[in-house]
Amino acid sequence: MPIPNHLLPPKDGDYYSGLWTNGVAAGANGELLEPKSPIDGSATCQLRAASASQVSEAVSNASHAFEHWRTVPPPRRGEFVRLIGELVREHKSQLADLITLEAGKIRAEAEGEIQEWIDVCEFAVGLSRQLHGLSIATERPEHCLIEQWHPLGPVGVISAFNFPAAVWAWNAMIGLVCGDPIIWKPSEQTPLTALACNQMVQLASAKFGVDAPTGLSAVVIGRADVGQALATDRRVPLVSATGSVPMGRAVAELVGARLGRSLLELGGNNGMIVTPSADLDIAVRAITFAAVGTCGQRCTSLRRLFVHTSIANTLIERLTSVYETLPIGDPREPDTLVGPLVGEQALYAMQASLAAAHDQGGTLICGGDRVTSGVPEGGVYVQPAIVRLPVQTPVMHEETFAPLMYMVEYESFDDAIEMHNAVPQGLSSAIFTNDVREAHRFIGPAGSDCGLVGVNIGTSGAEIGAAFGGEKDTGGGRESGSDSWKQYMRRTTCTINYGSELPLAQGIRFGE
Repeated sequence: MPIPNHLLPPKDGDYYSGLWTNGVAAGANGELLEPKSPIDGSATCQLRAASASQVSEAVSNASHAFEHWRTVPPPRRGEFVRLIGELVREHKSQLADLITLEAGKIRAEAEGEIQEWIDVCEFAVGLSRQLHGLSIATERPEHCLIEQWHPLGPVGVISAFNFPAAVWAWNAMIGLVCGDPIIWKPSEQTPLTALACNQMVQLASAKFGVDAPTGLSAVVIGRADVGQALATDRRVPLVSATGSVPMGRAVAELVGARLGRSLLELGGNNGMIVTPSADLDIAVRAITFAAVGTCGQRCTSLRRLFVHTSIANTLIERLTSVYETLPIGDPREPDTLVGPLVGEQALYAMQASLAAAHDQGGTLICGGDRVTSGVPEGGVYVQPAIVRLPVQTPVMHEETFAPLMYMVEYESFDDAIEMHNAVPQGLSSAIFTNDVREAHRFIGPAGSDCGLVGVNIGTSGAEIGAAFGGEKDTGGGRESGSDSWKQYMRRTTCTINYGSELPLAQGIRFGE
């Protein structure tokens, strides 16, 4: 796949720079990275990483940009994001090429991710005229009590390989209309996508004019120490981090130690309940996409399936038939539905989980083998697997980032909900049922304990208009739609006395 070089900044000699701030390469002085494409294991580029000590420069530039950007009227900031959205529309296909190259996503999913960026731009533009507070009834005469929302400051974004553009876009587009510059530490697996995304912002800045300071968007590509430097910098009031639970805990501790804010989107380990009344035709389709889409490498991928005993054998037979016909291979080919794992380590984790499931009484129903025929040499391709277990065992409490789904039968609906909620994670959940009582119980306070709850849909696939995020070890963060914008702003409660007296709250009298 040719790299769309016109979307990328110029190289610094033979390699790309992993430090971009104030719209230019800033002389990255970290180690030389050579990320590999999941498609065939070939190098996608050479890149000089930023060092931890260089993060401070990007934060300084973002802090300086904030001094001006916070005073630009929000609708004007929305116009800037509108320009970004227009550029992304224009380059949607080429941006999707980079995602396929670096993350291994099939073409439809890569384009869908860029469409998500476009959609959140549209959402953010509308939001730019709705950053409103409250007028509150006051107990004091001739007083006015209001709440206002003001820009927060530079926002740090730490993202993972599997959504190399969308997660940053959720944070960046909303953060920009809220008045915040963005400092992005992307995955070392997907640096070209990050540089191209940043180029879209730089091109929009050039069109927008002097109201857009050069330090609005920065990219710092490097190892974990770069993310740590971003998390510990007191000038970054909010750090939004997406990735593993251990990574999120580390970020939360660093940011919390300085009393900053963390927005965490961590592990999923998502479950679905299929009841006797379920429409199995759509259930099979939803289960398949949720379990094998992105080769099982979504935080919302389906990991645990709880099926009523009366329909378990029928559902397994139907799923097995579908799994046996899944087109596995090169994600650049239009008919492929399952692309590669990100690398050998992901295959090792999948094989370890399959072995643990076997030791815990599981039966492999289908899949699990590495695919070597008809796929690009050098990539890691696997058959999506289903394992049937007699009960929910310890291996089901751990998320394996691969197309591996466990199935357990249940007899009572109470037992199904209890098993569903019995894991540490709490991101996405679903139920297939045509019983309105079961549906409402599942979405109610005694049902699913997840942040995302679906009825007769799969666990993966979220719309940008609603808040995205989960509970428990998933981190409690909310990104994208609804009122998630409030995380990128600071609230002030303002009391205005327009009278000639000084009444005190709670009827207190002092010095009269």
